[in-house]
Amino acid sequence: MSSTAPLETPELPLQIEREGAVVTLRFNRPKALNAIDIPMAQAFLRAVRALAADNSVRAIVLCGAGRGFMAGGDLATLRADPNQGASELIGPLHEAITLLSRMDAPLIAQVHGVAAGAGLSLMLQADFVIAAEGTRFSLAYANIGASCDVGASWALPRLVGLRRALEIAMLGETLSAADAERLGLVNRVAPAAELESEVKAFAQRLASGPTVAFGQLRRLMRESFSRDLPAQLDAEAAGFLKCAATDDFKTGIDAFYAKQPAHFTGR
Repeated sequence: MSSTAPLETPELPLQIEREGAVVTLRFNRPKALNAIDIPMAQAFLRAVRALAADNSVRAIVLCGAGRGFMAGGDLATLRADPNQGASELIGPLHEAITLLSRMDAPLIAQVHGVAAGAGLSLMLQADFVIAAEGTRFSLAYANIGASCDVGASWALPRLVGLRRALEIAMLGETLSAADAERLGLVNRVAPAAELESEVKAFAQRLASGPTVAFGQLRRLMRESFSRDLPAQLDAEAAGFLKCAATDDFKTGIDAFYAKQPAHFTGR
């Protein structure tokens, strides 16, 4: 049975909600615009580890409670002890992002209000981003004299090209939702009142798809930049053969011949 009830109490820095095969991770420090501190980073890693071990999860949504997605890293943590604070924030986040990148389940970011610093970096790791009208985006690290983390230097040049990525990173300027859509940072911009329902429909559509094939596709696309063509062709062949061994592949072929929609199970 589907459930939309949080699996953690509202007081914790991360809420986990599940509806069918879709899991939503909601950053939950609304009074701080969800600025990520060490407890939140650790909670995020724990949640991602659990998701990585659960083959029934077929889509994951990242979102933020309150007025925004995430304002970045918690500056109070960094100010108190810059080196130790940064290490204790970055370590769990980087492990979580690595685990998410290896999963078959697609990752969707539901973004509103503000996505800045580590918040923008996290958003960039998603396969799909749907943002509310009026959302503001800023990489912001250079504004506090820092370089980036959470994979921004990997994702941003792939999305917008090297020159534009350097401009966004070094100038630290704020981008509008229209700017973000034009640059390819987000897939869609939705009216704020419709954001949650649009993301829910999008996530459910992905969760009803061939999950193993989605996993192969997301890794093939991401890893293509580090391979030459012959190596990529080998990876494509290996991925296709893995898909061909799944129940979903047989289901898809049978549905094609029957001229009916395929009902995939993710296996």
